[in-house]
Amino acid sequence: MDEEYDVIVLGTGLTECILSGIMSVNGKKVLHMDRNPYYGGESSSITPLEELYKRFGIPDGPPESMGRGRDWNVDLIPKFLMANGQLVKMLLYTEVTRYLDFKVVEGSFVYKGGKIYKVPSTETEALASNLMGMFEKRRFRKFLVFVANFDENDPKTYEGVDPKLTTMRDVYKKFDLGQDVIDFTGHALALYRTDDYLDQPCLETINRIKLYSESLARYGKSPYLYPLYGLGELPQGFARLSAIYGGTYMLNKPVEEIVTENGHVIGVKSEGEVARCKQLICDPSYLQDRVRKVGQVIRVICVLSHPIKNTNEANSCQIIIPQNQVNRKSDIYVCMISYAHNVAAQGKYIAIVSTTVETSEPEKEIEPALELLEPIDHKFVAISDLYESTDDGSESQIFSSRSYDATTHFETTCNDIKDIYKRMTGSDFDFENMKRKQNDVFGEDAQ
Repeated sequence: MDEEYDVIVLGTGLTECILSGIMSVNGKKVLHMDRNPYYGGESSSITPLEELYKRFGIPDGPPESMGRGRDWNVDLIPKFLMANGQLVKMLLYTEVTRYLDFKVVEGSFVYKGGKIYKVPSTETEALASNLMGMFEKRRFRKFLVFVANFDENDPKTYEGVDPKLTTMRDVYKKFDLGQDVIDFTGHALALYRTDDYLDQPCLETINRIKLYSESLARYGKSPYLYPLYGLGELPQGFARLSAIYGGTYMLNKPVEEIVTENGHVIGVKSEGEVARCKQLICDPSYLQDRVRKVGQVIRVICVLSHPIKNTNEANSCQIIIPQNQVNRKSDIYVCMISYAHNVAAQGKYIAIVSTTVETSEPEKEIEPALELLEPIDHKFVAISDLYESTDDGSESQIFSSRSYDATTHFETTCNDIKDIYKRMTGSDFDFENMKRKQNDVFGEDAQ
């Protein structure tokens, strides 16, 4: 323990494990500690089921009808992976995919007027969808073709739209799209949580819709993937990567103090010993004095004995409830997975509802989502504070990750990872560079 490291990482959440893996691949000497006896921090999967009941303070434990406790792996933070998104690229480039198996999520649905509809994301589906009238479908199809052909490096594809100046609101006007179509395009395809994006330049939204379409094109049913045995497998995969490159791991290790000198971090004190370091990465729970609360998320884990109604009996799906549909500022999300993913006992389904808290009665806010899931066998409600760092780390060399938000995918988490990487190293995160460094260690043939 009494050694000098380049980087010490506190907490084994996904963000921390990916950064620890990347730093190890980059040749840094890394020590990774967690005060918990398990991997994953806030983003762990809880098993067996008895542990989940304990965690939520339910004394009786699970009833017999829940099956064997060890058949369950319940995510505390529900998210899917965009098939063509940044996290999948990180997994592929680092070859962490060796340790994981994925399944495609069977469908993405959107809520309108109290009912749910499949999100149309190809021209064929758009033309068959009940979400829009006939003329609206034609206009939407034109819009999808425009987005698919759009290339920011080729002004011929702009069709009079300036990607850096034209707002998304104006692009919708140009194609004469109605409010319902705008709702599901912005929230179910571009995956925005609020409507603030409407008055921003349209390039970001066009790229988000492209990401959705490209992800969908890879597997067909939906653009989302989910790992067998739950999301807790992801941080462990990156932890293995770090270990291959010489990273040291210590679980169940209390952190007594982050030691600084003249405003710089110099080490971490644990059980009376100090491990020295030049840089420190951690989650907000290790840094109460350098973070500020920026909101709250409510997540409700629901155990069901049936698939969700009107989803074609899907054993996994996502439902997005756009904020306009339920008079809110931010969307409500439902992620549903099941025994098919080795996360629940045979015939059981886990649906997790999440949203950003807007009132003093968060449980009331998610009622529209819970109504879609009835009957519910058991509910576990968690309200978590969201934190972000007040210190960018430039002086202190202490870099804190952000809390996991209410979105149902990992794009925002990956942006946080890239942001921390840039602040730590001064250069942009480069996937190719990582691949090259691995070739140096394993040789081209081993890839």
